[in-house]
Amino acid sequence: MSDQNLRELLEKLNKELENIEVTDEAGRERLRQLDADIRKLLRRSGDRAASDEPMLERFQDSIDHFEASHPQLTMMLSQMMTILSNAGI
Repeated sequence: MSDQNLRELLEKLNKELENIEVTDEAGRERLRQLDADIRKLLRRSGDRAASDEPMLERFQDSIDHFEASHPQLTMMLSQMMTILSNAGI
């Protein structure tokens, strides 16, 4: 996947996060962290940095947390994890 395609997917994911309503504090904290992680990835787009295990773990934890309540978000996060893994991040 090209850097432009990755950037577009990150931007779509970020827009999805903006439209999600979460009522529990744990969910709100996960959304804040996802937002920060996505912004970090957007800033370093094109710069193939070393693996970021904590970020990937947060993505997986978010998938587990939002799986039932926000299936669109979890699908996008799963795609993102696959892309990042294939890119060596």
